[in-house]
Amino acid sequence: MTGTGRTRPDPDHGAGFRAGALAHSRVRPAQSEGVVVAANAPSVRPTPGGTVGQTTQPHPGTVAAAQPTGPEVLTGAEAIVRSLEILGVDTVFGLPGGTILPTYDPLMDSTRIRHILVRHEQGAGHAAEGYAAATGRVGVCMATSGPGATNLLTPIADAHMDSVPLLAITGQQSSKLLGTDAFQEADIVGMTMPITKHSFLVKTAEEIPQAIMSAYHIASTGRPGPVLVDVTKDAQQASAPFVWPTDPQLPGYRPVLKPHAKQIREATRLIAQAKRPVFYIGGGVVRSRAEAELLRLVEALRIPVVTTLMGLGSFPDSHPMHLGMPGMHGSVSAVGAMQKSDLLIAVGARFDDRVTGHLPSFAPHAKVIHADIDPAEIGKNREVDVPIVGDAAEVLEDLFQEFRSNLPEAFEQSRPKWWTQVEQWRETYPLGYEHTDTGLCDPQYVIKRISELTGPEAVYAAGVGQHQMWASQFISFERPRSWLNSGGAGTMGYSVPAAMGAKVGEPDRVVWAIDGDGCFQMTNQELATCVINHIPIKVAIINNSSLGMVRQWQTLFYAGRYSNSDLNTGHETVRVPDFVKLAEAYGALGLRVESNADVDEAIRTALETNDRPVVIDFTVPADTMVWPMVSAGVSNDEIQYARDLRPDFAGEEDEEGLDR
Repeated sequence: MTGTGRTRPDPDHGAGFRAGALAHSRVRPAQSEGVVVAANAPSVRPTPGGTVGQTTQPHPGTVAAAQPTGPEVLTGAEAIVRSLEILGVDTVFGLPGGTILPTYDPLMDSTRIRHILVRHEQGAGHAAEGYAAATGRVGVCMATSGPGATNLLTPIADAHMDSVPLLAITGQQSSKLLGTDAFQEADIVGMTMPITKHSFLVKTAEEIPQAIMSAYHIASTGRPGPVLVDVTKDAQQASAPFVWPTDPQLPGYRPVLKPHAKQIREATRLIAQAKRPVFYIGGGVVRSRAEAELLRLVEALRIPVVTTLMGLGSFPDSHPMHLGMPGMHGSVSAVGAMQKSDLLIAVGARFDDRVTGHLPSFAPHAKVIHADIDPAEIGKNREVDVPIVGDAAEVLEDLFQEFRSNLPEAFEQSRPKWWTQVEQWRETYPLGYEHTDTGLCDPQYVIKRISELTGPEAVYAAGVGQHQMWASQFISFERPRSWLNSGGAGTMGYSVPAAMGAKVGEPDRVVWAIDGDGCFQMTNQELATCVINHIPIKVAIINNSSLGMVRQWQTLFYAGRYSNSDLNTGHETVRVPDFVKLAEAYGALGLRVESNADVDEAIRTALETNDRPVVIDFTVPADTMVWPMVSAGVSNDEIQYARDLRPDFAGEEDEEGLDR
């Protein structure tokens, strides 16, 4: 899940935490230090791997500027665009309106920033999230005040929960009208305080460069997350000398990158002593780009690994030491290993309820090493024996070096009894599914074939619900940033715009949106954006004609009383809507598949179609459920492999705590 590390390869994108020490107030303009940008001078841009504020040489073929006589005077709107160019932003997702309109005028003239006009501001936010999650760079979105800004609240909250680096720029009513309930005035800074790392209110043109630079820095460093910059209309319209600051002015924001050596030593001691250790890996390893350090340490120590929903891809699914995903719909081997472990080595994870189940009964005999970039996460939900604050890559590297220098014998431990137990669970309760007798597509088969025919180099974005869980189970994730989903907030409507943003950021990769018929109807208007902007994503609708996860819970816990969960999209004579016709109306290719026999042909057609988006309506049974499952609020010991089939973890134990 969250609890993330640095964004590499930029060395300045170091470790840290959500900026609780920062006041959510207007930023003060720089008074003395700064880079003066002269009229007609080349843009100031960061060098690759360099710091914000460095200058580069003019592009080849340009005429050198005359000696500057003073800073260039720009409008606030021009300063916003120039600031984004300096930071290397190449894409902005947005939708114009009255209070942000001054900025849209100079944005039209930028040759370095591509603006993608979305059909709904929520789509802009999720597209920026998808761009960021797939590339590791900051995603940028833009909206007007009032309802435009409030429509960004959902993706901002989503990015906050999943530690996605997001810069949201909103227009605001003129400063003289603030507090008067002027047309489309909304206190977006106040609204976003709980769901951003920081929020800026900018009232003068002079403040803009410092605010944009600082916001970008906060979003991209430490535990990544969303930052809002709200700029009044009169600040955009006014003019001021453009002075690019030499560094962010952020008193109190001091992200911790390097872990404490004493904690590293204590952690290695516990790991060397453990009989039943498990690596518990979260999304922080993905955000930190720490996959290489993780792989090296795991292979050296030969310890089982589980990866959370947000951590999928940080460790290869195909690796023999990978037990799968833990938690509510995790594998039996992953859940069993955590429950029976004597040491959890948690890196970039946050012990959320979907992993732990009933918290007091979670891993009851395990000591805990918890490494996280965000000190607020450590000990928040589970008592910790060895807390380590630091970047995930730095932590894993230091652990390896400490073992190699002072505990090399730990590399010789094989723990055969522990691995025998783990392999028994894995062989007895493999991840699988039963074919239905309805003649319709099996959703697990559909997703498995998408993965097999497309391959691990693709990007897969999922909505929220049953299809999300099946995708996490049956897609093979072999590399980081190949899996995008709304893990913390559980946002329906995430998939299509996130896939769109991912395709913009990674144009050479195949990008699939694995969506449900409920989720798809929330943001499918962004198909128009994809068609017009030549963004050929593939959309697989797992259409069970219902709110699938709601229906599953109604089946299991509400005696099959399906209150308001039928959507009438797939199993009726009249489909409302007909997704194939809807796709065609948007200019996409629409296909429908109603049996397993036709699945491969449709997927191959989608993979061969790259001149427009493709939407495939896979009709699946309404009553297919996601297994394994741990019911909400109960112990992970109560995991069901299938309905009314529960593994028994509570066997007789030997002196090492292993089942005989």
